[in-house]
Amino acid sequence: MDSKFSAIAEVIKNRRTIKPFMMNGDKVPDEQVIQLLELADWAPTHGYTEPWRFVVYNEPTKFCQAHAEMYRQYTPADSFIEASYNNFYTQGDKVSHVIIAIMQRGDLPKIPAFEEAAATAAAIQNILSGATALNIASFWSTGGMILKPQMKSFLNLRDEDEVMGVVYLGYADEHPKGTRKIPLSEKIKWV
Repeated sequence: MDSKFSAIAEVIKNRRTIKPFMMNGDKVPDEQVIQLLELADWAPTHGYTEPWRFVVYNEPTKFCQAHAEMYRQYTPADSFIEASYNNFYTQGDKVSHVIIAIMQRGDLPKIPAFEEAAATAAAIQNILSGATALNIASFWSTGGMILKPQMKSFLNLRDEDEVMGVVYLGYADEHPKGTRKIPLSEKIKWV
């Protein structure tokens, strides 16, 4: 098997979600985060719109505490869960960096919004794969207020832009094993 294919296959097959509470608090060098963002910048893009944008927090508790306060402020009292608030508030305690991934809609109306979202998702996948190659733990989250209009306001986004999620980066002492529940043969139809 080709060594380049083997190397990338190993990274892809070993990429796992490692939640922030599983991270150990060690700091990822900013230079490595920049390298991950450089990988993101090579995602496929229709019409060269390059719709991905990133907001990086190298002090993740600042974002996490703001996220928690947003949850408190905009969640109706009958839906508010104190444990969720506490989780959002402390989610960055063991995390090195938080990257908010944004799809900034391009100016070419012929390109559908879903293609811009798909390009941004591919950019995020490049970050996750690169993190795995560097032995950096990662978690792509869309929970809490991440996909709510209030987050768009917090980030000063336009109506046509979208928050695609938050990527938490750090180091972990243990990495879970992966599994697939549906056999690949059930997901493919050869014609």
